Amino acid sequence: MKPPHTRETFAALANHLRGENKRVVFTNGVFDILHVGHLRYLQQARSLGDALLVGVNADASVRRLKGDSRPVNGENERAELLAALRCVDGVCVFGEDTPVELIRAVRPDIHAKGGDYKNADVLPETPVVRALGGEVVILPLVPDRSTSRIIALLEGEKAA
Repeated sequence: MKPPHTRETFAALANHLRGENKRVVFTNGVFDILHVGHLRYLQQARSLGDALLVGVNADASVRRLKGDSRPVNGENERAELLAALRCVDGVCVFGEDTPVELIRAVRPDIHAKGGDYKNADVLPETPVVRALGGEVVILPLVPDRSTSRIIALLEGEKAA
């Protein structure tokens, strides 16, 4: 398995891609239990440009954001799964609760977010993306496909 990028090698990859006149798309998330909603979202994000770079929340960040029972899968496994997808060109684990610092390093042309965010203006990273000359694009969610839903279904089965 190829380890995920460090922040420095991730930024260097983005610079290399831009040097080849490629549009760099960035997205981020937990991607805890990879499902078809994630896959379709990542494929849509990739279609916005020439390369897709993905930031993955570190385990400690996930616990702060989603509670002590998460993540189900560790950061290295989540990064490995994402890196194996054909639509993903690079993966980096980040420890902050927002991707702002990673975005500053990558300087994406497009920052894609899932449709659980209705308005890009509420995202803490939007001002940074725009200040760097990038664009924020909200992509639609795949209905009834979420890690939280999968966990709830599994917990329901345990209770039955």
